[in-house]
Amino acid sequence: MKYEMQKAILLAENINGLIKYVQKSHYRRNSFRFHPDKLYQVKLLIEEFKFQIIADELLRINQYSWDGKYTHYLVGNFKKGLEIIDEYVSNHYEDLFLLTARLYTLKDLSQSFSRIETETFC
Repeated sequence: MKYEMQKAILLAENINGLIKYVQKSHYRRNSFRFHPDKLYQVKLLIEEFKFQIIADELLRINQYSWDGKYTHYLVGNFKKGLEIIDEYVSNHYEDLFLLTARLYTLKDLSQSFSRIETETFC
């Protein structure tokens, strides 16, 4: 179970990294990296799907013990928002291509939870 706790904490830290990166890039308004309006839309999507709350909860519940059911619930909610953000970034790839590496990392980490969930219940 310690392995799953570490994965959940790693996912939460990467979610926080994405949030900070988008906020920092939005506040700097560097138009050479991102189109400001499209980056603002990503920022709004992150806020709409409550990524900060999900990351904080993942850190809180997996800090000392493993709560698999709640962790899978939070990861499922995160994946719903991540799919929409990933689709938006891929539709506006020319303006937001720098986000694709972080999104790929988050998708890969969140997919590792779904594999464990299907293996556990089968």
